[in-house]
Amino acid sequence: MKRVLLVIGTAILAMSVFAAGCTTTPAKEGNDLNSGGEQKFLTIATGGVSGPYYTIGGALAKVYKEKLDYHTAIQSTDGSVENVNLLENRKADLAFVMSDVASFALKGQEGFKASGPSLRFKAVAGLYFNYVQIVTLAENHIQTVYDLKGKRVGVGAPNSGVEVNAQMILGEHGITYHDIEPEYLSYSETIEQLKNKSIDAAFVTSGLPNNAVTNLQKSKEVAIVPINPSDINRLTATYPFFEKAEIPAGVYQNKQPVPTVAIRNILLVRSDLPNEQVYRLTKSLFENLKIVKQAHEAASQISKKEAGKGLLVPLHPGAKQYYDVTVRP
Repeated sequence: MKRVLLVIGTAILAMSVFAAGCTTTPAKEGNDLNSGGEQKFLTIATGGVSGPYYTIGGALAKVYKEKLDYHTAIQSTDGSVENVNLLENRKADLAFVMSDVASFALKGQEGFKASGPSLRFKAVAGLYFNYVQIVTLAENHIQTVYDLKGKRVGVGAPNSGVEVNAQMILGEHGITYHDIEPEYLSYSETIEQLKNKSIDAAFVTSGLPNNAVTNLQKSKEVAIVPINPSDINRLTATYPFFEKAEIPAGVYQNKQPVPTVAIRNILLVRSDLPNEQVYRLTKSLFENLKIVKQAHEAASQISKKEAGKGLLVPLHPGAKQYYDVTVRP
């Protein structure tokens, strides 16, 4: 069962839906709006509890409660694909999503072909980068992506952004799920399975460092499988949302930087939230960015100057107004 964490608000704690451990916030009705048209309760869809989305989302929820007096909750989810669907169904108000998934949702591609293009979300801000981390144990002697053939591989939770990345990267190396034994696992499940040697390697796409990987290396010698530079060039040419990247030396137990690809994360919001409310949400995020950055090292990459640029998702008019006013060309 996914967990909804109530961040603060005595009145909200009394609501029976959360007291019963409900997994999602119900769709918003008219009585959730105040006289100014703003929604009083905000649910932020994040990710697994050991990932940066969850930690940073908790800090953001606290900011919105303390600075804007909203009742806020964060929801643990399986990641980007689920978060898009929660926004579409009005069961979340803001969500952390990877750029590739957001792009596919807007165009009705990949896993969104059946449902068609998504029209109910806009961007608030570009955030930090998620790095594709192919994690294994040093004793497994997996040195390239091609070595994953015939192996038991964690490919992320079902329909998560991690799984979307895993399929694309494997595919560009000529590897399909028929060539491996795919295991659909969350971050925490992945690490437990690696520790128990139930799987040989796993895709972990997240900000740096990932807490689950950090915990694994306390008891095991961890290795991060590099992506060959020529393969990186092919990936970035095929998928424009991928960028060349490196996992810096020392992030885990790696003595040298590890070449890989990265994808920018986006904070999305429901399209139908009022412009003034989204303006205030955007403004509060950047006025309290120090608090958000203190929550997780990955958030240190967030920059107001760059947050409204180069996004694959159109900005919400309220967010655009904020950047137009505060960020000069």
